[in-house]
Amino acid sequence: MLLHGLLAVLAATGAMAHPKVVDGRLEQRGLEDRAVVEERELATRASTATACSYTITSYSTVASGVASKCNNLVLKAFTVPAGKALDLSGLATNTNVNMKGDITFASGTNWAGPLFVIKGTNVNFQGNGYTFNGNGQDYWDTKGSNGGVTKPKMAKISNSGSFRNAIFLNTPVQAISVGATSPLTIAGVTIDNRAGNTLSGGSALGHNTDCFDVSASNVLIDSNKCYNQDDCLAINKGTNITFSNNYCNGGHGISIGSIQSDVVVKTVVIKGNAIVNNTNALRIKTVYGATNASVTDVTYKGNAASGTTTYGVDIQQDYENGSPTGTATSGVKIKNVVFSGTNKIGMASSGKQAYVLCGSGTCTGFDFTGLCFTGGSKGSVSGVSSITGFTLGSQTCS
Repeated sequence: MLLHGLLAVLAATGAMAHPKVVDGRLEQRGLEDRAVVEERELATRASTATACSYTITSYSTVASGVASKCNNLVLKAFTVPAGKALDLSGLATNTNVNMKGDITFASGTNWAGPLFVIKGTNVNFQGNGYTFNGNGQDYWDTKGSNGGVTKPKMAKISNSGSFRNAIFLNTPVQAISVGATSPLTIAGVTIDNRAGNTLSGGSALGHNTDCFDVSASNVLIDSNKCYNQDDCLAINKGTNITFSNNYCNGGHGISIGSIQSDVVVKTVVIKGNAIVNNTNALRIKTVYGATNASVTDVTYKGNAASGTTTYGVDIQQDYENGSPTGTATSGVKIKNVVFSGTNKIGMASSGKQAYVLCGSGTCTGFDFTGLCFTGGSKGSVSGVSSITGFTLGSQTCS
């Protein structure tokens, strides 16, 4: 009688949707399921931005600005203390961030960074042409992340949504690391490390200043400018990545890799880019000895390079930091690499048009029909049984 009375009370108060007695015990499944749903709904409401505005005027107000969950955050000009990050990793869903002043990162502390972090769902960042100043000149020593003083990476962008129209000036090492998994557009960004071209002992002070390091999926990087001393783009892993209409000046070119073990790169489109005075133009590099990895379905279309000093097209499976070994390994599959439309690669007199070195049976489905060169020597191709539409030394642009 007591159990039946309890069931009646629960049913009357709506505490149970469908109460049952199973083996003499009160069935709690309905209560538990509803509790889980309510908890999720509360979490969603708590993480979604509310209609308000918060202006961040100093480093000390960053945390409270993020915690406000306002859908409109404004960043005024201020300085971030040495050894600290501008951390926007806790942004609520549907937040808009607008820069209204330059942000400077004080130097004086040698640490790994990153200096700036942004993360959230459907977060849209508008730089409005303002500058993040990394004060890289206070760290540069020609060695980058390979030695010398510890240098902070500049920015980690992991939001879905968009990141637009900001300037990154003098990044100590790598500029922007992209880690998003939901759709993200990066557009109208300028990365300016031209001051790092100053020589010391015959080497540029700036080093390892990659503009875009991508370990992400569903990313569009479009209409940006990169002035640096390393890769304009380096795709380390990810799928559905488009790099289009960008300007790359002074670095190492547009790269897929270095590909390490156990990673996948798939469905990449590289189109409409201008590659000026780089050591390489278009490159796929897999690390010597890497295994269980693949690069598949890469399309190059409408790219133009000039003043390329080392290799125009470089596909190598012998990569080690700094230079190739000359011996390819076969642990990474490279499949379906297509040059479509017209890709015009202008070489400096010192440059070689192509360097293709593949392991046994690892490079298949290559189509270079839409590729041509001007200047330079022909280079070399080995480890590939055939490349559609390509004869080494005979792909001259009209």
